[in-house]
Amino acid sequence: MNKFAIGHGYTPQAAYTIAEFCDAHRISRTHLHNLMKAGHGPRIMKVGRRVLISPEAAADWRRQLEQETTPALCA
Repeated sequence: MNKFAIGHGYTPQAAYTIAEFCDAHRISRTHLHNLMKAGHGPRIMKVGRRVLISPEAAADWRRQLEQETTPALCA
């Protein structure tokens, strides 16, 4: 069962830590850091010493990836 599915014990995330974001999006921390260095990562916010990613920033990032994906890449 998908623990992130709505209606199945899902609770909205106020903000992702880097580890939670990577787990939720099934990417490695190294890949995320490389994306961020290249300017293609999600927006981040710093709260004290913590680096967090809002759900809105994650959704915007996913939308951007969808827009950049061309049909030729899916073939």
